[in-house]
Amino acid sequence: MLQPFRVEIKRMPGAEDVPLPLKMSAGASGYDVHAAVTEPLEIPPGERRLVPTGFALAMPDGLEAQIRPRSGLAYKHGITTLNTPGTIDADYRGEVKVLLVNLGQEPFVVRRGERIAQMVFQTVPDIDLSEVRELDETKRGAGGFGHTGV
Repeated sequence: MLQPFRVEIKRMPGAEDVPLPLKMSAGASGYDVHAAVTEPLEIPPGERRLVPTGFALAMPDGLEAQIRPRSGLAYKHGITTLNTPGTIDADYRGEVKVLLVNLGQEPFVVRRGERIAQMVFQTVPDIDLSEVRELDETKRGAGGFGHTGV
């Protein structure tokens, strides 16, 4: 079994009552992230809001945290995250915030401590980009959006 990465988490001042990210089942790949709003925050249909989470991270190089939507909020209320997945870089030390958008028909209210997103950790390989004059040919070639049909 691989050794786990050590990720340090710091609770932000004033967020002592907000749960830290938490896996909701043994097999979950994501950690549920909770809202650290100081008062209920309404998101009208078609609008977006940046929601604080009450924590910051310190990750080793080669690791990133991705902020992703919660499927239940998306299905039941049309609430999802923009810039998905949102990337928290290993060298970022500020408070993690979640950019929520309401794609539903009704206003949605975010309440303190509510689960608003999930955070998944991924390894990031070190890449050496090499500029070349030509790329090798493949069967697909430059076929992009919709090239295989509807």
